[in-house]
Amino acid sequence: MDINEILSLEVLDEKAAEQLIESAFQLQQMMMLYEAGIREIKTKLDILSEESRISGKPNPIDSIKSRIKTPRSIIKKLKRRGFPVSLRSMMENLNDIGGIRVICPFIDDIYTVADMLMRQDDLTLIERKDYIEHPKPNGYRSLHMIVEVPIFLSDRTQPVRVELQLRTIAMDFWASLEHQLRYKADVEVPPHISEDLKACAEVISATDRKMQQIAKELDAL
Repeated sequence: MDINEILSLEVLDEKAAEQLIESAFQLQQMMMLYEAGIREIKTKLDILSEESRISGKPNPIDSIKSRIKTPRSIIKKLKRRGFPVSLRSMMENLNDIGGIRVICPFIDDIYTVADMLMRQDDLTLIERKDYIEHPKPNGYRSLHMIVEVPIFLSDRTQPVRVELQLRTIAMDFWASLEHQLRYKADVEVPPHISEDLKACAEVISATDRKMQQIAKELDAL
């Protein structure tokens, strides 16, 4: 708790101050759960990557990134979707508070990693959206999965949901730049720019498929 929080507590009565502290403590606990969920899944991914390295097989994972939504972002999303702003609502209604992005060399690697994860007994698949087979209208491609992982605490086991985004290097390149361009300024994107971005996504997708074909031909030599 920083000095500003301490000063704000001094103007509250004792009951209100206790409620504020309790809410802050509960939020901290919740965020700890999501951090633990990310660590659990990231450890699984690291082990799969290391196993590939030791076996001499091509590694289906190029890199792994993770993030947790900020409390401000969580509140904005709850309000935007019309849900109550509470810790319980956060747990029940949002599946992407904790997120992991897995970057793979080739398209086939995305499905390989997804299958390897789903063979693990303690992971439960909640939702799967394949934006590679069925891209979004703007050209976005990625495999999205919501998985639930048990977190073992001192007094209970708490299931936690984590969002996984699996992409190729090329898909991640496009998605990252598209996000930067769209949110660079708080203005409506002109139609021709949206069309240009979608055209770029198609070119990148074609490149991904061609690189996959080349990789298969080399493997067959």
